[in-house]
Amino acid sequence: VQLQASGGGFVQAGGSLRLSCAASGRTFSSYTMAWFRQAPGKEREFVAAINWSGANTYYADSVKGRFTISRDNAKNTVYLQMNSLKPEDTAVYYCAADRIGVLGMSPDEYHYWGQGTVVTVSS
Repeated sequence: VQLQASGGGFVQAGGSLRLSCAASGRTFSSYTMAWFRQAPGKEREFVAAINWSGANTYYADSVKGRFTISRDNAKNTVYLQMNSLKPEDTAVYYCAADRIGVLGMSPDEYHYWGQGTVVTVSS
């Protein structure tokens, strides 16, 4: 599967952005999807994950209550709605996919990655 992330940009603290990740292939609905982010000089970290049906989600504590992950299997797309953004949310955001039966939080659990989209939050 090939992934294409979009929707990043520049926003002031307290603002919102919605990231999208479009996937190719006819088996999108069988994949667990996730968002990770990587800030300059830091390791890639887990943000959120969603199971194949969308019924189950999991979030990093740092974004819980502010970010929402969702998916539209008819459109082969996963979304990350980001509200109440903070300067510490500034990073390159990556979508990831794999056929795993759990909501994986480690980058090593995902074989397929998008190219990343940059989110910059000013204070």
